[in-house]
Amino acid sequence: MSVSANAKERVELAHNAAGRAVPTMVNGKPQIPFLGAGKYHPRGRKAAPAICSNKDYPDSGDKRVADLETALRQCGLRDGMVISNHHHLRDGDRVALMALEAAARIGVKDLMWFPSASFPSQEGAIELMEKGVIHHIEGSMNGPLGDYCTQGKMRGMGVLRSHGGRYQAIQDGDVHIDVAVIAAPTADSFGNADGSHGKSACGLLGFALADSIYADRVIAVTDNLVPFPCVPWQIQGNNVDFVVEVESIGDPEKIVSGTTQITRSPDRLRIAELVALFLRTAGIMKNGFSFQAGAGGIALAFVEYLKQMMKDDGVKARFVRGGSTKFLVELLQEGLTDYILDGQTFDLDGVKSIANDPRHVATSPFTSYNYHGKGNFASLVDAVVLGATEVDVNFNANVVTHSDGRLLHGIGGWQNCLFAGCTILAVPSFRDRIPVIVDEVTTMTGPGEMIDVVATERGIAINPRRTDLLDAVKGSKLPIRPIQDIKAEVEKICGKPARPKLGDRPCAVVKWVDGTVLDTVWQVS
Repeated sequence: MSVSANAKERVELAHNAAGRAVPTMVNGKPQIPFLGAGKYHPRGRKAAPAICSNKDYPDSGDKRVADLETALRQCGLRDGMVISNHHHLRDGDRVALMALEAAARIGVKDLMWFPSASFPSQEGAIELMEKGVIHHIEGSMNGPLGDYCTQGKMRGMGVLRSHGGRYQAIQDGDVHIDVAVIAAPTADSFGNADGSHGKSACGLLGFALADSIYADRVIAVTDNLVPFPCVPWQIQGNNVDFVVEVESIGDPEKIVSGTTQITRSPDRLRIAELVALFLRTAGIMKNGFSFQAGAGGIALAFVEYLKQMMKDDGVKARFVRGGSTKFLVELLQEGLTDYILDGQTFDLDGVKSIANDPRHVATSPFTSYNYHGKGNFASLVDAVVLGATEVDVNFNANVVTHSDGRLLHGIGGWQNCLFAGCTILAVPSFRDRIPVIVDEVTTMTGPGEMIDVVATERGIAINPRRTDLLDAVKGSKLPIRPIQDIKAEVEKICGKPARPKLGDRPCAVVKWVDGTVLDTVWQVS
């Protein structure tokens, strides 16, 4: 089976274990279709960076150069290379565009941009794609960049990976970074860097860890240069080639976004309360348990409800997993958890906490989410509460596209979290009169075999695979319902949603945590 990718080539498709049609080649590289959760076993050895020599670096340890353009030239940036950035400053980041615009001034073309995520503040990358500086993006695309991709305007295919999947891709050699540009809130002239201090503090730099280890050349960009040594350091200077001082690497106030505010909707507050009651009723909320909640409004409200129940029942968690917010920080400060194990900070309370409290621990995708490691933290979490744009009757879920097929969100750590002991999707039954529970998701981001519970304001659906959870809440006052019943009730109110009008051109793919191809994002017609 093949479809048109553009006027000059055709893309061969294969059906994977989830029944989705996916390309067998992406951006010139052969792909392995998704085989099922836990079915793909990699072979070979990890990738390795080039050997360097001290003789090529100043004995003084001072690696500063005048500006980013100079650093990129000295890195040997040229046409077709891979340039990477991290996104811990989220929508406040200024370094990624700064680097890409410097590359444009040098005159290079056809770069593959490999951010850990991109945001609306980087909409200027669209102009650089149209000028030929950027060929395509492999990384989460939030907002305008994702929309541009699904309009079929990007010359190459987008590749969407989870945070752990990105680390896996670098580690396994699926993606080789030529030049990594790391926004460093604090750094010394040797290149040691920290994210938790400085005027642009963002908390931690874990998403840049793989870039710093495996990239051929690494540039640290800072607006807070301190005398050697920068302590603590999250990025080791021995992995950094050049240091560039700039006036500002970004606006930390914009770490906080609309997705990190607690909901005020009565329906969504009911969902949050039901999820907390479910954890208590099912016996998951008990001394020594652990949980993770996303940064959406429902998940944040859930933490508040759970906090009160923990106080009422005298329960203390061993650890909670972040993305941290002020709500998790309050749990730590009030003695309701021993630790926060943090992957990224979602607000300034989290930034302040990780800088000052040794119980607030910085982690990275390697320790937390990398599926091609010797275990990771994700499977040690008892329960995780996440959102989704769509869920279908087989418990498959979508977090990257809307019901119209437009790519507007990234995966983040969402896929990696599905390995928790109990995975709960807390979602409204409809948004803007469009049902959230559908016959088949537009884009599969997580297979139904990995999702245990769907909680809505109209009831809680438990995956029939989880007979243990069904038994645990049997006879309780919780509104446990088959997912098909909730779907049917909503369709009586909103009507049955129309399938999106998609073209036959694949514009991006969704990778599973093991690097196999889970689904295709199609051009919106």
